[in-house]
Amino acid sequence: MKFQKIHSLQEIANLLNCKFIGDKDFQVLGMNEIHVVEPGDIVFVDHPKYYDKALQSAATIVLINKEVECPEGKALLISDDPFRDFNILTRHFKPFQFANVAIAPTAEIGEGTIIQPNTFVGNHVKIGKNCLIHSNVSIYDYTVIGDNVIIHAGTILGADAFYYKKRPEGFDQLVSGGRVVIEDNVGIGALCTIDKGVTGDTTIGAGTKLDNQVHVGHDTVIGKKCLIASQTGIAGCVIIEDEVTMWGQVGTTSGITIGTKAVVMGQTGVTKSVEGGKSYFGTPIEESREKLKQLANIKKIPEILSKLK
Repeated sequence: MKFQKIHSLQEIANLLNCKFIGDKDFQVLGMNEIHVVEPGDIVFVDHPKYYDKALQSAATIVLINKEVECPEGKALLISDDPFRDFNILTRHFKPFQFANVAIAPTAEIGEGTIIQPNTFVGNHVKIGKNCLIHSNVSIYDYTVIGDNVIIHAGTILGADAFYYKKRPEGFDQLVSGGRVVIEDNVGIGALCTIDKGVTGDTTIGAGTKLDNQVHVGHDTVIGKKCLIASQTGIAGCVIIEDEVTMWGQVGTTSGITIGTKAVVMGQTGVTKSVEGGKSYFGTPIEESREKLKQLANIKKIPEILSKLK
């Protein structure tokens, strides 16, 4: 998430009421999660296990809960609770905006687009040309939709990320300030749920088709011309490259990559990254030919035991 203007390190520290290390005029351009940070971004870290990863990342401002040596060319914000303070920044730079009409006046809707009754279009949403949005669709603030997109009834674009920190009193949610981006010629079935990024974008690539009841987690990037069948659940921060096929009831873990033109057969649990151009099946996931051989061999076990007796 990029800020609308450049801020100084001093300004951000004042906003958080925290100590900083670095030039008070050090430029702060935005904030992001570790996997999408760029120079000028703030990243937060609150566990020693991940200090080095954050400090050596592309981010040039690190919101951290311990005073450590600051890498050259970077700055630190010292906080007793970086998770809390990252939320403070998100709420400050991307505050929730109330809406009291079905289509917000700040929404931009392209020529030839049809929006059926009872659909909600939030603040600063952009919808391209010749789209068809069926009834009871909810399109949250800042969502971007390209041209020739079809979205069926009951789908929700832009709900919050499922991202929590466990506290003694319960679970504390990481506030979502990102977007959903739907590129041209995408088809989305009924009752799909696509969560927005925490600070970046959840993206569905051009020409991709989603069946009914597909869930896409925060910050996931789905490539071009993919086919994703019903009841598939895709976790956050997943990369699905171009022309991947995922059949019904597939589930994935977070932070993995599925390679170009991979085929994932129904009810597979994608527990790790997999190469493109191959077919996969089972939980844990394996190449489908190998997995089917294993299942065939398991069927022979009773016969083998009988012979041994």
